[in-house]
Amino acid sequence: MGSEEAEAIATDALGYLASDMEHLGRFLALAGIGPADLRDAAGEPGFLIGVLEFYMGHEALLLAFCEARGLRPTTIATARHALDTAHGDGAFAENGE
Repeated sequence: MGSEEAEAIATDALGYLASDMEHLGRFLALAGIGPADLRDAAGEPGFLIGVLEFYMGHEALLLAFCEARGLRPTTIATARHALDTAHGDGAFAENGE
């Protein structure tokens, strides 16, 4: 998978996440940003990696997104890896590190 396709999947995942206020609130808290900063943060490669990692850590959300988009769940891990390869390791960590 190329970085453009991976970015498209991550951006779509972020849009899907934005429709679920409970998960979005948790994600924003873990990312340490507010809703007003979301658009600017989405332009950062490490942020998109974080979006995909958030999905990988929340199985029900991952499965719902993949079912809605007709994707295999492993596609999210593949996209995460493609972004990491293309942009370096700027990964988001849920534990704040």
